[in-house]
Amino acid sequence: MVYVAGLDFGTSGARITVIDDAATVVAHNQIAYALSLQSDLSNLWLTTLAELLQTLPAAIRQTLDAIAINGTSATVLLCDATGQPLTDPLIYNDDRGQAYRALLETLMPAGSPALSATSSLVKLLWWQANLAPAIFQQAQFLMHQADWLAFHLHGKPGLSDYHNALKLGYDVGELAYPQVVTNLGLTALLPKVQAPGSLIGPILPKASQRYGISSACLIFAGTTDSIAAFLASGASDPGDAVTSLGSTLVLKLLSKTRVDDSRYGIYSHRLGDLWLVGGASNTGGAVLKHYFTDEQLRELSLKIPRDRPSGLDYYPLTKPGERFPINDPDFQPRMTPHPSTPERFLHGLLEGIAQIEAQGYQLLQSLGATPLSNVFTAGGGAHNATWTSIRQQWLPVPLSQAISTEAALGTAKLALCGLSRLIQEKEAHEGPPG
Repeated sequence: MVYVAGLDFGTSGARITVIDDAATVVAHNQIAYALSLQSDLSNLWLTTLAELLQTLPAAIRQTLDAIAINGTSATVLLCDATGQPLTDPLIYNDDRGQAYRALLETLMPAGSPALSATSSLVKLLWWQANLAPAIFQQAQFLMHQADWLAFHLHGKPGLSDYHNALKLGYDVGELAYPQVVTNLGLTALLPKVQAPGSLIGPILPKASQRYGISSACLIFAGTTDSIAAFLASGASDPGDAVTSLGSTLVLKLLSKTRVDDSRYGIYSHRLGDLWLVGGASNTGGAVLKHYFTDEQLRELSLKIPRDRPSGLDYYPLTKPGERFPINDPDFQPRMTPHPSTPERFLHGLLEGIAQIEAQGYQLLQSLGATPLSNVFTAGGGAHNATWTSIRQQWLPVPLSQAISTEAALGTAKLALCGLSRLIQEKEAHEGPPG
């Protein structure tokens, strides 16, 4: 029996999921971060890593074949030659370096994920300008959260995957850092990048002993939390998509062709030979929660007729401004006229969000993405049968709930794919037995 673990380090806690070679979950645990350690993030992560691994059943730990880790995108540490942090980590939404975004805008192509005020590259420029020279000169490696935690298992500092490295300016088309990044004079600090799910190496003997993990366990390159959640959904073929009905509306479409368009905030993550094309609208559950409680949403949804339209023409937003699938920072919400019954108002809101979803997928396809074939639904709205029925009227493909949105499961699947490839390559090289 093969056992593979995926670890997910989020903003408030961490999770571990272990699957077997049939991708069946055999163990799962989650731990909220200890508030007493919140001021020492790096040690908090290590403490949590140890607890997650050590609480696995002994029979699984002692026969574990592979591990991969995901972390929040653009959460980074600056480390010395031994991999020890020189400063506190800068987390995913830290925008203290936003002033350096202007410099990058003159160098990077429009729409590059590195141009975000919270990108890994912006954070590195902030460190260069604001750390004491004596400290910055000790720096040898910039490591993302997932990189640094995996380093404590495999012992090789300065390795990353191209999902995490995207916000460092890494070119996922050319599989290299572009010249505009290397010209910044910080190349020595940039991690070496490999494919997510590719082999890094065996677990360190000291890590094996500390965590009670099999000495034969292999460590594979990880990913980001959002990509891991996509991998858990069940989407796997070109044309498969995941709609996340959370506070905002996020669309991700698996495509044979890469699509990037800065006008709409669209960019592509690489997934092997495929591309994960994404866009995010400002509409979504936050609008619904502005007008209704969870209980009201459940009760009123049951009163909405599914066999006829609302007769309303809404574009639900909490405030002016939209980027995808319409690019207009001054775009006004459209939620009038206000009908006399709350269920008809909710009907109009759900219908409006469904139309925006359909328009979003139409835009991705018009820009060259693979035609839509299936939509998996994640987020709180996935459980609203009325909303699903309304969305089905606007989308010409089957809708289904995502198998899971558990990022730890997606990361375990990533490691399992890597392990399976390794086994196949070994068998092809050695030939059939006998």
